Amino acid sequence: MGLDRSVLLGAIERLHAEMQTQFDVLNTADGKLGDGDLGITMTRGMEAIAEVADDLSEDLGLALLKCSQAFTKSSGSSYGTLMALAMMAIAKQIKGQTMIAPSDLNGLVIVARDQIQTRGKAELGGKTVLDSLDAIVQRTSGKTDLEDIRAAATEAVDEALAAFRGKPATMGRARMFGEKSVGLDDPGMLAMKFIVYAMAGKSV
Repeated sequence: MGLDRSVLLGAIERLHAEMQTQFDVLNTADGKLGDGDLGITMTRGMEAIAEVADDLSEDLGLALLKCSQAFTKSSGSSYGTLMALAMMAIAKQIKGQTMIAPSDLNGLVIVARDQIQTRGKAELGGKTVLDSLDAIVQRTSGKTDLEDIRAAATEAVDEALAAFRGKPATMGRARMFGEKSVGLDDPGMLAMKFIVYAMAGKSV
């Protein structure tokens, strides 16, 4: 089964609901290592995307571009900006396509990861969302079955969170907390877990 506009709309609906559910969780996590507004960023971003969902094109590139633009208008936060840039990079990659094969998803995550790394001036191993995306890339490589990809992606974000929980943050705003960040989940990585679970249609 490929991914088309109807699948995208279903994912948007689930993401919208999940970000509302995790509003306080994300704000609390971000309050320990950041500005405490990540829940606000993600909720407003998904509300903005949900508002334009009915007008999205069958062209998945154009549809994702519109999602990116909506998200950008809703938030000026660094995390929101990086998410929007990642969506925009994927949009350019799939412009003109109305169906995406599951085997192409790994390549699209690579596009998102590399865009965030370049624009965010981040490095792997810094305890950021980049590490979650890289974990997804590694775990989904070579997979062509959609259910296998969904299972691998959810396992990847869980493993990334667990692997970095005991490490200090060395990138982004959280790096200022140094050793105090040890034992805490990076808010961006936590948000990516909720994103991946919602997109996969799985409960956290």
